[in-house]
Amino acid sequence: MSDPKQGVYYITTPIYYVNDKPHIGHAYCTVLADVLARFHRLFGVETWFLTGVDEHGQKVQDAAAKRGMTPQQHCDDMQSHFRDLWPTLDVANDDFIRTTEPRHERVVQEALQRLWDKGEIYRGEYEGFYSPRVEKFFTEEELIDGKCPETGGDVYQIKEANYFFRMGKYQERLLQHIKDTPDFIRPESRRNEVIGFLQKPLQDLCISRPKSRLAWGIPLPFDTDFVTYVWFDALLNYCSAIGLYHDQERFDRLWPHVTHLIGKDILTTHSVYWTTMLMALELPLPRIIAHGWWLIDKTKMSKSLGNVVNPLSMKDKYGTDSLRYFLMREMVVGLDADFSETAFLKRHNYDLANDLGNLANRLVKFAERSMGGVVPEPGAGSGMPHDADLQAMALALPGRVRDLVGDLRVEQAVEATIALVRRVNRYVAETEPFKVIKTDPAAAAGAVWMALEALRFALNCLWPVMPAKCEALLVAIGAGKPEATLDALAWGGLKPGGAMVLESAPFPRFDVPEYEAAPEVAPAAVVAPAPVVVPVAVAAKPAPSDEPPARIAFPDFAKVDLRIGTVLVAEPVTGSDKLLRLQVDLGEAQPRQIVAGIGKAYAPADLVGRQIVVVANLEPRKVFGQLSNGMVLAASDDAGPAVLAPARPIPPGTKVS
Repeated sequence: MSDPKQGVYYITTPIYYVNDKPHIGHAYCTVLADVLARFHRLFGVETWFLTGVDEHGQKVQDAAAKRGMTPQQHCDDMQSHFRDLWPTLDVANDDFIRTTEPRHERVVQEALQRLWDKGEIYRGEYEGFYSPRVEKFFTEEELIDGKCPETGGDVYQIKEANYFFRMGKYQERLLQHIKDTPDFIRPESRRNEVIGFLQKPLQDLCISRPKSRLAWGIPLPFDTDFVTYVWFDALLNYCSAIGLYHDQERFDRLWPHVTHLIGKDILTTHSVYWTTMLMALELPLPRIIAHGWWLIDKTKMSKSLGNVVNPLSMKDKYGTDSLRYFLMREMVVGLDADFSETAFLKRHNYDLANDLGNLANRLVKFAERSMGGVVPEPGAGSGMPHDADLQAMALALPGRVRDLVGDLRVEQAVEATIALVRRVNRYVAETEPFKVIKTDPAAAAGAVWMALEALRFALNCLWPVMPAKCEALLVAIGAGKPEATLDALAWGGLKPGGAMVLESAPFPRFDVPEYEAAPEVAPAAVVAPAPVVVPVAVAAKPAPSDEPPARIAFPDFAKVDLRIGTVLVAEPVTGSDKLLRLQVDLGEAQPRQIVAGIGKAYAPADLVGRQIVVVANLEPRKVFGQLSNGMVLAASDDAGPAVLAPARPIPPGTKVS
């Protein structure tokens, strides 16, 4: 998706509405942008990270009126909730834009004037149904039971003069760009969604509102009785913040390398409205990444349902680093993910408290007791074959992380890093420096140095996700500051004699709520991550019997919907040595999340790209506190489970009959 060697990386979040306070969805998007920005800086790429707030429009005007404030007073108050939150989540944005700032307003008016002068905007009359919640017009045919098709809210029939942007003339050009540019919209399911949207005639876009109805907006430069439609105003922030029309050299350096990170609910406005606007303005098109939603019991978070998660409460309760880690590790970019406190605590306890925190604490305390509290001499390591394996895994990690992040597989980059941490834990168990110290102090010292050096690699690669904690742990193990770039991360960089001090366990364990099912017991030093779970259909070995199997009628068998699927992602499940989480393409709009008990028979990497047979209509259920949606078919004998698969490649979603 992004090329870490391109030299420039410009990442943006949506600008958030100031009609309410930030929730976990805002936090996820902004932390993801921050993590991507930090990774690209670690790759040696010039990086610029923009976020901000959208302060115009009907919703803002209405929210201000309810509070008895002017719109500007309301915006001044509400923007601080976003601006003040980001530093507490270790978000290091380079710029924060407000659409009421003069630098933005003058760019909007100049862009409007240019389009008016070119004849891309015209005056006309419009009659339709207006939804204040999404600030859009709909035709009667688009309404669902007389309500807004996007929110289910009330709409109002309006007939009025307005100004229109000739969006429809760019339909074929936009379709061709989507087909010619595979990474223009990610993930592919969202790309296909936009292609589907463009199969119907694209109407021209109403880009104004009369001041008599909506006064809170940027006036049209060619008719001050009207203000700009909020989306035409807001989307230009991505350009106004980096100097469009006013610092053209800077704009030209950054804009060709822009990536917009958005929620999937604003996909159409960004991939159709915005891109056709850019075409009309003769500007290059961006790359668009549409991430999924955080769900509670498979339901989108909503104020009306009372299930919105406040990121401040999670941060204050469990720490910024743990929250950032959970958000990055739990959600596959582009897919939905289920949020629960139980899932959060399992991830924290297994990955951070057990694996990373316990490892660092054991090594530092051992060095304090037996090695003078300093980094020991490397010597020849432990003198065992494990040394070469550990070093090879550590040296391969930076390149692996670079490739995964470049392909937007952030959760896999995090898992690859934690896998190295688990390998260090295993290395310590294999070399036993705590015992060897009594008979061969040099070998023990060499083993501890090897473990610390591999841990240094992991902490440098994990720094974009948990900058504060990784920096503290690097100091604690005597490594000092993180490396400026991954290219500077070379084996042997951990110098002997550095002080090692750790006042307390870096990640305290928390009790998991009793109302959730307890996880399977796993070894303390070798623990895997925890996402969504579904049981595997493993055929038990039949007990010897003379009785024939019970027969069923064909209509009963016909109820089972078996489909061919292709495994897109495979990874371990926290707390279990046999469960693997799979993302399976079944030819649907989004991959299915299925977790199968085949981890002892298959390495995750061996399953990616393989085809399997899935029970597609199995009732979803929760396992390990996670919602499961499907079942993998497998047979089992003394050698373990073997997944069923077609003899030749079959299109995903093909029915088995």
